[in-house]
Amino acid sequence: MTNAAPFPAGPESGTGGVTDSGSDGEVDVVVVGSGFGGSVAAYRLADGGLSVVVLERGKPYPPGSFPRTPAGMARNFWDPSEGLHGLFDLWSFRGLEGVVSSGLGGGSLIYANVLLRKDEKWFVHESPLPGGGYENWPISRRDLDPHYDEVEKMLGATPYPYQDTPKTEALREAADVLGLHVSRPPLAVSFAAGPDEAPVPGAPLPEPEYGNIHGLPRETCRLTGECDVGCNLGAKNTLDHTYLSAARHRGADIRTRCEVRGFAPRPGGGYEVRYVVHDPAREGHRTPTGRLPLRTIHCKRLVLAAGAFGSTYLLLRNRAALRGISPALGTRFCGNGDLLGLIVGATGGSAGDGPRKLASSTGPVITSAIRVGDELDEDGSTGRGYYVEDAGYPAFVDWLAETSQMPGSVRRAVVFGLHRLRSRLGFDPRSNISARLALLLGPGVFSDSSLPLLGMGRDLPDGRMSLRRGYLDIDWTTLTSRRYFERVRRTMGDVAHALGGAYHDNPLWWTRRVITVHPLGGAPMGRHAAEGVCDSHGEVFGHPGLYVLDGAVLPGPVGANPSLTIAAFADRACHRILEGRLAPRAAASGADVRAAGPDGERPTSLSFTEEMKGYVALDVTDPEEGRDLGRARDQRLMFRLTITADDVDRFVADPGHQARATGYVECDVLGGRLTVENGWFNLFTRDGDPDRRRMLYRLHLRDTGGNPLTLVGHKEVHDDPGVDVWSDTSTLYVRMLAGHVPVGGDADGAVLGAGIIVILAGDFVRQLTTFRASGPHPARALEGFGRLFLGELWSVYGSRLAPAGEGP
Repeated sequence: MTNAAPFPAGPESGTGGVTDSGSDGEVDVVVVGSGFGGSVAAYRLADGGLSVVVLERGKPYPPGSFPRTPAGMARNFWDPSEGLHGLFDLWSFRGLEGVVSSGLGGGSLIYANVLLRKDEKWFVHESPLPGGGYENWPISRRDLDPHYDEVEKMLGATPYPYQDTPKTEALREAADVLGLHVSRPPLAVSFAAGPDEAPVPGAPLPEPEYGNIHGLPRETCRLTGECDVGCNLGAKNTLDHTYLSAARHRGADIRTRCEVRGFAPRPGGGYEVRYVVHDPAREGHRTPTGRLPLRTIHCKRLVLAAGAFGSTYLLLRNRAALRGISPALGTRFCGNGDLLGLIVGATGGSAGDGPRKLASSTGPVITSAIRVGDELDEDGSTGRGYYVEDAGYPAFVDWLAETSQMPGSVRRAVVFGLHRLRSRLGFDPRSNISARLALLLGPGVFSDSSLPLLGMGRDLPDGRMSLRRGYLDIDWTTLTSRRYFERVRRTMGDVAHALGGAYHDNPLWWTRRVITVHPLGGAPMGRHAAEGVCDSHGEVFGHPGLYVLDGAVLPGPVGANPSLTIAAFADRACHRILEGRLAPRAAASGADVRAAGPDGERPTSLSFTEEMKGYVALDVTDPEEGRDLGRARDQRLMFRLTITADDVDRFVADPGHQARATGYVECDVLGGRLTVENGWFNLFTRDGDPDRRRMLYRLHLRDTGGNPLTLVGHKEVHDDPGVDVWSDTSTLYVRMLAGHVPVGGDADGAVLGAGIIVILAGDFVRQLTTFRASGPHPARALEGFGRLFLGELWSVYGSRLAPAGEGP
């Protein structure tokens, strides 16, 4: 139903106090955090029919609740142990400062509304990094484009519509002078009451069909520059007004002041999540961290969306419970190239040679973006690309800026005081002091002709996150990205000079430090567990049902403002979860879709993940010929499959030893990454030769044009001269067939190509860490599988390895 009441305050919403610890039962999905990844996941999964609980550590901020007074701003920080339950959460590390937010809606409460897509050619592949390693994006712009569309629609993406805003026109003029491309990026702001209406400041906004989680009226943008300190009008289409309101309308249970402290896989599948509740009655009072009782909730799927700092910190703190998690955890950190600069003393424009009015506090924070090209653009650009955007601020900052100009302020105060003294002594009969007061306030030239600039782009994601005495630590420096930052500073300086002003670095840069509002990385996606923590849909390798859907999952800088890309990535991941929810839910929970045994006890499942790599060529039918030709042309083929026997006892007893295969195949000559729609794996099948066994693979795929394909492969396990057990069990001969070919139909299928792929030694070692058994008898399942595997190998190779009469 539509939420028409104010956000509730009570234990069920997480806004009440905790009196004891306990368990909240089990749900389909727990989402940790309510930022761009968490909010999208909450709505999409609830809309798909799953039961969803959102745990957000911060409090709700309805329109009108963001503080503006000095007293309110002094308490507007996040540190519950010190009684601070406010909006801003500041982190300080050796190489940088970080600013994130804590509240219902996450980073959307304080971001500058920009919804730019990641440039298509900036999805790099194996781009080397200083000190080793590389940046690699396993997804493309094409993968995200339909999800970009969905998010833009939900957030009401609208370019800035006003044509007379001084800072907007100034940035356009400077870009024209410098020959740079400038645009008005889409903003998540309501400037008009409806899509076909003219922009009007302060007009009432109609309520959407899903209602409003706060139950309070909203207005269109009044151009007050307060986006980054919280919009009290509700003009920003923040996540609480959009995705979270829609999620609650679809039945999601959204709990605020609930901070997750730990989680772990459950023996039967799924996850246990442990959290504390921050009592609003304790706001303003110190509360030692260990004093809060832990509550628990169980879920089949767990979505971490607490931001690059929060999600990575949770993964690092709970690493002991995540057996076999990728060594890439904590890597690929960057600040998305964030750099803050300042134009002061702009001149010219319509005012002639005098001070130029930039009016930074008029309009939303960002209205325009200059894009500087990248060597990847293949248009003659050099270096790493970036954006430079105007960065406005609230009007009270103008007052602070003017009072900081001490010599002028003191001089005007002295002149005003002397005038009033002369008047009191009777030397000046004039009673009207308006002009004197105007002189006291001063001309306001400094603030009116100044404009902050925000740069962001493709810095190097070579930072590493770790724990240091239990606290999050980041090893990152500006040195490796120095050339990038110098280019950004140079462009900012050029813009300042084009406007007749001077460029000033922010004081942090004097110590070669930056402040970022866009921390990324820490749990990067990759093609396999050696490259990333998560796959290309955010699922953690080796931990079915555990997802990272926020900035932590990005393996490098977005370049543009990253919020839209994070939200689109989450939308894509949720699409995959809902598309295949029955099979993953069984793997995660160990129940639901597998039939119980005769005694009513559900069966025990076993799974492992296998990765193979090699070469393939089209228009050949012989695998060896295809391998040789493919190697010469560098035409690679790889797959990453999770093999699952839903009932191990049945799998062992079945002569065909059949299991299901899920995952993906990646091959450029077939169009890129292809998802396995249906897959079958047979272990050690027999034919007429008693000394030979075969491992069979059959994967139904669909190429990027939608055409059905089938990959069929076999491993020949046969005792040939020499020691060949490793090569037999690690070499797969593959052919690609047109169409979805059933068992027995290979002879009639058109062969598109062939090749050979193998298990590399390192991948095999990682494969051994992926074995998982779920159900009532996991140890027995592993033992049964091991006996089958080793027994069949002995049947093939044992006669030459043991004296006569001896066996396994």
